Amino acid sequence: MTTHLQPSIEQPRSASRFRALCASLVQWLDSDFAPEGAEAARRQPDKIDWLRCVPFIVLHVGCFGVVLTGWSVTALAVAAGLYFIRMFAVTGIYHRYFSHKTYRTSRAGQFFLALWGGTAVQRGPLWWAYHHRHHHQHSDDSEDVHSPHVHGFWWSHIGWITSRRNFPTDYNTVRDLKKFPELVFLNRFDTLVPAAFALAVWSVGWWLEVYFPQLGVTKWQLLVWGFFISTTALFHGTSCINSLAHLMGRRRFFTDDDSRNSFILSIVTLGEGWHNNHHRYPATARQGFYWWEIDITYYLLRVLAWTGLIWELKGVPNSVYVEAAKQGRSD
Repeated sequence: MTTHLQPSIEQPRSASRFRALCASLVQWLDSDFAPEGAEAARRQPDKIDWLRCVPFIVLHVGCFGVVLTGWSVTALAVAAGLYFIRMFAVTGIYHRYFSHKTYRTSRAGQFFLALWGGTAVQRGPLWWAYHHRHHHQHSDDSEDVHSPHVHGFWWSHIGWITSRRNFPTDYNTVRDLKKFPELVFLNRFDTLVPAAFALAVWSVGWWLEVYFPQLGVTKWQLLVWGFFISTTALFHGTSCINSLAHLMGRRRFFTDDDSRNSFILSIVTLGEGWHNNHHRYPATARQGFYWWEIDITYYLLRVLAWTGLIWELKGVPNSVYVEAAKQGRSD
């Protein structure tokens, strides 16, 4: 008697899950890998891709390592210092250079800035610039992927970055950048710099533990504070501009969106909180348009210009100040 095995519907489901797992594993290493194609991915609905987000989840879970490692003054100082240095990497480099080209640099300087920006663990420079340019084109309308008015606070703050539709880079939006193969490489393999940075933090911790035991810091403690906690705080500080800077604060200019100026967010993000200013005139290297609007990123850009690494910082045209005065919103 011949027994005919009935095909199981679980087999194709299992195969599909396995393919999804393999695709996610490859995408962790190669951000440009999209089996369905980048355009098809961008047509996906707003839905969290949990497999692809595992590294992002691990970043947050790693913060709880503090329960095992404890803390030290040295670890806290390193965490704060790396937050400051890498917040500038986001605001002064990814944002004001790669997204808006508000100053100039050499090709070698550009590559150095891209490496620096990569330590912030916020994907590659072209991906970041693409999404930000798209945001300015569609700020607070239905096409804005992180508008709190369209998608709600939590999606604009953290949810949008977990969606499959927002993983690919639209290289047509950043044609001025994609002509540099070294930038495309860093963008495609955007985990290389963060991994090297994490290893460097751990190595410094080992060195301090061995040669300066009086500091009371260990390699694992420094990794938790200097990488996991510092990076997570950095991410949420940056994300506050996508979410809170379109909800709280004052509006100096009548822009087509709901961008706002916030002193508190400007302190947290080294000057990015003057968001209404920025949306009125994004082509300038400064976002604090007046002397009393603290813009640490701009001050640091002036320092870099003094060293010769960058030059031709773009200012605010007088017409913008005239507009602010006419609207009676110069304060």
